[in-house]
Amino acid sequence: MALLLACFALPTFAAEGAQEKAIDRMTRTGTIRVGLDVFVPWAMKDKNGQLIGFEVDVARKLAEDAGLQLELVPTEWSGIIPALLTGKFDAIIGGMTATAERNLKINFTNPYYFTSQGLLANRKLAKGMQVADFNRPEVTVAARMGSTAALTAKKLFPKAELRLFDTEPAAVQEVRNGRAHGMVSGQPLPVQQALAAPETLVAYPDKLALEPIAMGLRKGDVDTLNFLNNWIAREQASGWIQERYRYWFEGVEWRSRVQ
Repeated sequence: MALLLACFALPTFAAEGAQEKAIDRMTRTGTIRVGLDVFVPWAMKDKNGQLIGFEVDVARKLAEDAGLQLELVPTEWSGIIPALLTGKFDAIIGGMTATAERNLKINFTNPYYFTSQGLLANRKLAKGMQVADFNRPEVTVAARMGSTAALTAKKLFPKAELRLFDTEPAAVQEVRNGRAHGMVSGQPLPVQQALAAPETLVAYPDKLALEPIAMGLRKGDVDTLNFLNNWIAREQASGWIQERYRYWFEGVEWRSRVQ
């Protein structure tokens, strides 16, 4: 009888372990694991090879306030949701737009800030072109694979050739080298890239899309969702998130840390 009960108990234990809530795992281990991709200025390596950026600040402040150790898990954007679902980390804090398609797979917190999509272009190739002129068959537009920028490019420029890249630096290089007329990306990348290379690149002032940025976590984990939403509300009320946003997205002081 004891052996029979053990046989039934083992699968139950395994199932419960697989469904452990992120907040319970964080409390049990004393760590929070955060998934993010590396792209400027959300997350990038400084001169010493350490990750810095807006989302890194957010993750560190969250861990500090909760009394947890932070473990950053850099993950390619195209695989970041599958990695979350398989338990590689507890939450995505990486400049992710809360879209309906993504929401079918994961849950989102309340937005903690909003960003806009912009257009960066090769100054020579795009000379005299307005935004609407990029929607032509002879035009090539770049974007990062799996990003909402790629969706925006498809929507606004359906006639153009769309080239997708694993990283934003690769897409920027395509524009810089004249192999693409322009690229769609979340701000402030278009503006800052144009400021860094004004002789080659130009950023259009048009806001192509305004998007809510939220943290992502596995479905069914309402306790972790409550924990994150309460933290977001507190830091928005204190002005800390807005201050960090201004530093990373509107200022240029941080450039000396990565150059």
